[in-house]
Amino acid sequence: MTQVIHEIAALREALNEHRLNRQSIGFVPTMGNLHAGHMDLMRACVQRCDISVASIFVNPMQFGPNEDFDAYPRTLDADLAQLSSQGVDYLFAPTVREIYPDGVNTQIEVPSLSNILEGASRPGHFTGVATVVAKLFNIVQSDVAFFGRKDYQQLAVIRRMVSDLLLPVEIQGVPTGRDADGVALSSRNSYLSQDERQTAPVIYQALRWAAEQITSGNLDYGQIERSGREHIDQGGLKTDYFEIRCAQNLTAPGHSQKSLVILTAAQLGKARLIDNIEVTAP
Repeated sequence: MTQVIHEIAALREALNEHRLNRQSIGFVPTMGNLHAGHMDLMRACVQRCDISVASIFVNPMQFGPNEDFDAYPRTLDADLAQLSSQGVDYLFAPTVREIYPDGVNTQIEVPSLSNILEGASRPGHFTGVATVVAKLFNIVQSDVAFFGRKDYQQLAVIRRMVSDLLLPVEIQGVPTGRDADGVALSSRNSYLSQDERQTAPVIYQALRWAAEQITSGNLDYGQIERSGREHIDQGGLKTDYFEIRCAQNLTAPGHSQKSLVILTAAQLGKARLIDNIEVTAP
């Protein structure tokens, strides 16, 4: 049964005992409303580390002015049942006051990665992500932390922050979980109507088409990006971006770069859906 802890001091005390026993600690930070994709992260954590810790914290810092923090689904009882089924040892579920006892004063920014793509559409979002993840890393002090590759830009921001701040935690990316029709698993999928859910696979279809263009030798990235946006828009969504970037640092690629990632975001009804696919150019 997963043990629930709400206070920083209590979690630190519990984990210190495991450190004294030289047990490795793994950590999966989440905002709750857990789904099968989160369970992939939990399984990776449980399999690799002696002690597994998940957190559920709806972080007000990463919500923009047009994003309703209060409306974000909070499903703690159901989430706890899922964590227990995976053998997760601890759930850290702090209040906002526990994480921000004096409000927001210190912030962490990763400007080279935070103001493009998702960051351009959601100003301040990745400052909120980086700040709260740094706080959680300092609280849990895990050996390894696990993040989904669906949020590719978020993963890049966190890797950069950990490297720049010399934080002693290994970041492990876990492959994107998908439904049978290719739709990336996401808490936001719960916002989709039945008809919208039938439309959603067009995003992954466009990404796969673009990846096939690149692997077959088409290096006209601008044309591929335009066609990808058109494909998604014609499918009934409103594309925000569809871009090919270097996998390592999300800069625009030259033709000498081989490791690439294609990233997209599109609005479908009330849901903003993001996805990506990694590809190696010939």
